[in-house]
Amino acid sequence: MPRFMGFVRMEEGSGAPPQALFEAMDTYIGEQAAKGVFLDGGGLFGTEDAVNFVVRKGETSRVDGPYAEAKEVVGGFAILQYDTLEEAIAGQAEFAELHAKYWPECSMVATLRQISEAPPEAADA
Repeated sequence: MPRFMGFVRMEEGSGAPPQALFEAMDTYIGEQAAKGVFLDGGGLFGTEDAVNFVVRKGETSRVDGPYAEAKEVVGGFAILQYDTLEEAIAGQAEFAELHAKYWPECSMVATLRQISEAPPEAADA
């Protein structure tokens, strides 16, 4: 069965979601977990606690938050498993609709990407 990563991008500093969304998500995630679709996931802390390692021209440097340039950040993620891509898309649409219904003032993008099961091929130098 193909696995997918769903994640939510939203404006930094959007505030906490309303309690109604937390309750709806608890129900939804419980149902998806019972069906074997939801494997793992959760919300992420803000970028003020983030640590990045930047690689440029063969040099690695550590950059700690906060990041003044961050306008849109990943707010949460889920590892999901579906039988088909169509089922995964329908599930991600349902997830996005929960946000539209229970947090209508939120602007966010719910992204779905399939997880590669094959190792990447090396690039020719």
